[in-house]
Amino acid sequence: MITVDQALAHLFSLVSPLEPEEVPLAQAAGRVLAADAVARRDQPPFAAAAMDGYAVAADAVRPGATFTVVGEAAAGHAFGGKVGTGEAVRIFTGAPVPDGADRVVIQEDVTREGDRITLGDDLDDRAHVRPAGTDFTTGETLPAPRLLTPADIALLAAMNLPRVTVRRKPQVALISTGDELVMPGDTPGPDQIIVSNTYGLKAMLDAIGAEARILPIARDTRPSLEAAFDLARGADLVVTIGGASVGDHDLVGDVAEALGMERAFYKVRMRPGKPLMAGRMGEAAMVGLPGNPVSAMVCGQVFVAPMIRAMLGLGAERASRLTARLAHDLGPGGPREHYMRAHVDDDGQITPEDRQDSSLLSVLARANALMIRPAEDGPRAAGDPIDYLPL
Repeated sequence: MITVDQALAHLFSLVSPLEPEEVPLAQAAGRVLAADAVARRDQPPFAAAAMDGYAVAADAVRPGATFTVVGEAAAGHAFGGKVGTGEAVRIFTGAPVPDGADRVVIQEDVTREGDRITLGDDLDDRAHVRPAGTDFTTGETLPAPRLLTPADIALLAAMNLPRVTVRRKPQVALISTGDELVMPGDTPGPDQIIVSNTYGLKAMLDAIGAEARILPIARDTRPSLEAAFDLARGADLVVTIGGASVGDHDLVGDVAEALGMERAFYKVRMRPGKPLMAGRMGEAAMVGLPGNPVSAMVCGQVFVAPMIRAMLGLGAERASRLTARLAHDLGPGGPREHYMRAHVDDDGQITPEDRQDSSLLSVLARANALMIRPAEDGPRAAGDPIDYLPL
């Protein structure tokens, strides 16, 4: 058996960043920027009023000063002339500040009678003008790689970029295996169960930028498995769930190798998830996950999700870990790195669930963390720091 870090190193060697593609900006949220985005204009493109008021020359502003209003400027409607000595332009937020003016006196500080304004005695001393290029200027970049957020999309729109270059979404084929499985909504026989982890894995991988498709369940026969692998053609990553152990009915490894898979490793020193297998099948990477529901989901978090991020150009790095403090004492750990379902509270204390059986999805659904105990971990005391993966 190899360690988790050794397994990740093997997995990262099986994948590389996918080719870029150009998409409309409206479809870019949640995608990974693959090339620096370069602003095509200044923002704002002109000095703009930050408040409603009157645009005047700053050096003429003093309590009691009077000005003649010679025009108006609103957002989208600039004043076409120049502000001369003793003149003012009525201006509204977002409007271009006219030539000759460099200050906006807010309307609360002004008394107006007809076309004459008088400044009050207690003036706001701010200019209330946003200089051209205050936000960004032509040629500034939003650097890649970057997972595009809603705020990024707004920024790219302001940069006048209707299309952006992103990484292609990894195509993932998910193959559940086993005679005991039926799809949700089907009627299971007396010795069958509902396939669950495949749906959880699809949700996980889609949420981080992949496009996962669930293939028909492969039965525990060579022809059925061969047909499933044939349906997976064209995927960047093939993920099988179940059938990767060494029982009489665990045929995935043998069939995959017969179809040309070059195995990278088999078995990882971790709990849950020891019977993990990986390799390459032609152009695709292949990962064989254990069939127990929690084992598959944990391995998805620890191994498959980092592979997807690497394919999206976000770096070949293990899943980010956080640290919390144990809520109570723990006895010594076991010989394998243990990913324990746990809950982190608002005070930063972490409590492992009492039941850690790898078949219990209800426990996983209650947890918000996978607490990580290193192999051969000694006893831990309440208050000790310990790493975890957020869920």
